[in-house]
Amino acid sequence: MAKKLAEEAVEVVIDAMHGQPEAVVRESADLLYNLVVLWVHAGVTPDQVWAEMRRREQLFGIAEKLPKDLVKPLSRPKSASKVVPLRPVRARKRR
Repeated sequence: MAKKLAEEAVEVVIDAMHGQPEAVVRESADLLYNLVVLWVHAGVTPDQVWAEMRRREQLFGIAEKLPKDLVKPLSRPKSASKVVPLRPVRARKRR
């Protein structure tokens, strides 16, 4: 799922760089669909995302990203992985 999301994001960027607004609209719809599917698998609701957007706007106005020095890292066990697979995938053997 994450791979598909990344693919759609790249397609949006490429179409925007080529000045193709109709294609940007189509690929953006694909991107948003795949993002929502990823949210569902991750147990995230759109309301949680919008709440975070409102929080950031209240703190910093309209900003692309939070300043790194103001973000508190999440405390997680050292054994916790940063990447969580959404479904089991078999690794291919290298030849």
